[in-house]
Amino acid sequence: MRLLNFILIIFLILTNGIKADTEFQVLKNLKNGGNLIFIRHAYAPGGGDPDNFDINDCSTQRNLSEEGREQAKNIGNYFKVNLIPIDKVISSEWCRCKETAEIAFKKFETNNFLNSFFSEKFSKNRTKQIKNLKKYINEWDGNKNLVFVTHYVVISEALNYSPSSGEIVISNIRFKKIGNIEIEY
Repeated sequence: MRLLNFILIIFLILTNGIKADTEFQVLKNLKNGGNLIFIRHAYAPGGGDPDNFDINDCSTQRNLSEEGREQAKNIGNYFKVNLIPIDKVISSEWCRCKETAEIAFKKFETNNFLNSFFSEKFSKNRTKQIKNLKKYINEWDGNKNLVFVTHYVVISEALNYSPSSGEIVISNIRFKKIGNIEIEY
């Protein structure tokens, strides 16, 4: 039993050190700039959007909860406290993404290549949106970080990664995932 406890303690010590090293390296990459930063919108309870979804009417959409708004503040604070340089923040046109971007960063613009294509209504847009996202990145010449506030399906398609609500996922311009940061609410 003592041997098992000893092994468990050693494992925990070693894995915590590895996690700290990984977080340090991710933060170093962010401070150096030139990265793509994908952020899944902050916590918005439920899944998908109602059948009466209207992109111009937030009352018809799934929106951030109070926990989501707190999470969005925490996302913004993470960038401020760590002095992460940002070239531009671009959001999906969905209200939950725009609200996340507004709370976290204040200044942002929207682009439809970040819109959700989760529902059958929008699934036909997937290929065009990803193509337009890649074109935008190929034309980007910033030396700071480019932030995208978007949806699970866009991040999953672009990076082959499944993010949690409010999770920050960092990649290089060739869509190779560098790391991720989970932000609590």
